[in-house]
Amino acid sequence: MKLTPIALLAVVQLAASAAVKLEDDDMVDSDDWSVIGQIGAKNHFSYGEETQGGFTIPLYLKNGLDPESKRKRRMERSRRMKSFAEKPLSNNTAILTNVKDYYYYGYIGIGNPPQKFSVVFDTGSSNIWVPGDMCPSNACNEHRRFNQSHSTTYLASTQKIQIQYGTGFIAGDIGTDTVQVAGSLVLQNQSFAATSLEDKTFELPRSQFDGLFGLGFTGGAEGNVRSPVDTMLEENKLKEPLFGIKLFRGSERGNGEITFGTYDKSYSSQLDWIDVYGNIFWATTMEGIFYGDEPQNYLYGADKINAESGSLTPQEKARASRKALLDTGSSLIYGDPFSLAAMSTRIGANPLSGEIPCSAVASLKPFHFVIGGKRFSMNPEEYIFHDPATGICEVQWMPVSEYLWVMGIPFLQSHYTVYNIKDHRIGLAKMK
Repeated sequence: MKLTPIALLAVVQLAASAAVKLEDDDMVDSDDWSVIGQIGAKNHFSYGEETQGGFTIPLYLKNGLDPESKRKRRMERSRRMKSFAEKPLSNNTAILTNVKDYYYYGYIGIGNPPQKFSVVFDTGSSNIWVPGDMCPSNACNEHRRFNQSHSTTYLASTQKIQIQYGTGFIAGDIGTDTVQVAGSLVLQNQSFAATSLEDKTFELPRSQFDGLFGLGFTGGAEGNVRSPVDTMLEENKLKEPLFGIKLFRGSERGNGEITFGTYDKSYSSQLDWIDVYGNIFWATTMEGIFYGDEPQNYLYGADKINAESGSLTPQEKARASRKALLDTGSSLIYGDPFSLAAMSTRIGANPLSGEIPCSAVASLKPFHFVIGGKRFSMNPEEYIFHDPATGICEVQWMPVSEYLWVMGIPFLQSHYTVYNIKDHRIGLAKMK
């Protein structure tokens, strides 16, 4: 079981565990079964070690150490992980903490002196919001809260904001302040919302992050405010007008990273660049889905669009095509039910539950997604999730909309992505 999108459908409940108060110097242990749900949740078995991508923490089973020893070791691991994650890799790169491949969060500072918050860096939205100090909601009480009286540079406004997600809702007050990202990158006049209301979607344990940091364009921002990536351009904060994102799988190199103003140049020759459709989020067109070397196109309606393409202008074809959003805030791949059912049936997975015999995975072939006119592939181990706790294998997609595809974390874990803010283009390369 995976989460629904944060940006489009928000976060759903992982488990019915009791809420835990998050103090400034503590962090919920994401590998404690009493915190992250026991029903269908992913539990990766790996041993703690520092890696190039981050820090992997172990999952202890219920047997073994006595409860007190487990508690002490969990606290120590949490503090080590938090300390490591809060240190930028360089002046423009910050570590993202991977919570069981459901979502990734990093740290920012707001105000002067900076008040620290953990946020999901979300390419599927364009606003910054964090809990406000006057917010009475349980979700706010369980997380760090912004206190405007503690910042010497905060500018209040009378503007209010409401954002309705598919299964989540926040309301808040718009203000302007300095926002610090990745260590030395400081935005001087950035609008953000200090929430006055958050629903249960954002309560612990399901949401270990404090808020969201939207990486979309100003056109997608609620409340007529400027998005942070456009502020970076306006204030000339970036060496190059782009940012790059790596999302590592939890069972491999651990976490992830986001780099502003440059990208990993070792991928330069491998990047395939595609155009962004519109000026809202990082969306492009989707022309097809293919399995192995078979000619059948599994994208519903694509054959009709392609058959008429000779009489369409490029703009008309783009409007008629399916759209694909690259979304770091979504835990799965989401698309139309017709295409996904056909894909599941082709590989022998149950089209309703998504389950597939684990013994069949080794014989599967890659799926190829034609996005922005370019082909990008996912291998079976990338589009099939094996839950070692239950022994169940299942596909990493779920039906949501007939027209909009959301290429979430499973796809982005398979591809290094570079987002050119100025030219509205995305570069993708297979992750090394």
